[in-house]
Amino acid sequence: MKLLQRLVPHPILTLLLTIAWVLLTSTWTLNSLVFGFLLGIGIPFLTQPYWPNQMRMKKPLKIAAYILLVLYDIIVANVVVARIVVFKPNSKRRPAWIAVPLDLRTPEAITVLAGTITMTPGTVSADVSAEGHALLVHCLDASDPDAVRDSIKQRYERRLMEIFE
Repeated sequence: MKLLQRLVPHPILTLLLTIAWVLLTSTWTLNSLVFGFLLGIGIPFLTQPYWPNQMRMKKPLKIAAYILLVLYDIIVANVVVARIVVFKPNSKRRPAWIAVPLDLRTPEAITVLAGTITMTPGTVSADVSAEGHALLVHCLDASDPDAVRDSIKQRYERRLMEIFE
């Protein structure tokens, strides 16, 4: 077991790098898969000294449900943003900067939350506080900033806490 952990220090990253390589080459051949696997082993192995604490997930299987939720929200947000841009005049838009207090403490979970917010059309993560206790989010149209903050905390942060903490 220890030998396997030394050879593959970050198994999820190894798997993701292998899949990414095969997708980038657009060829599903044995050569492409083997080279992707070698990259998937080599990159984490070479960068292992820069990862002092390995990320731990409490419930990694919940990631699939989280990804599906985010994909659904991206599709819905695209429609909402298109309607805002096409039909809502600038004078009626209510852009807002919203500080979202964070209960998350692990850097990986905060990064996933910030990335989720940025990938969702109409919102962008602009900054995280130095201590990691708040996230600054800009919304294209937020008539009720408190509702947006509560939605982010309920919809995303709560689920990420289940996965990472």
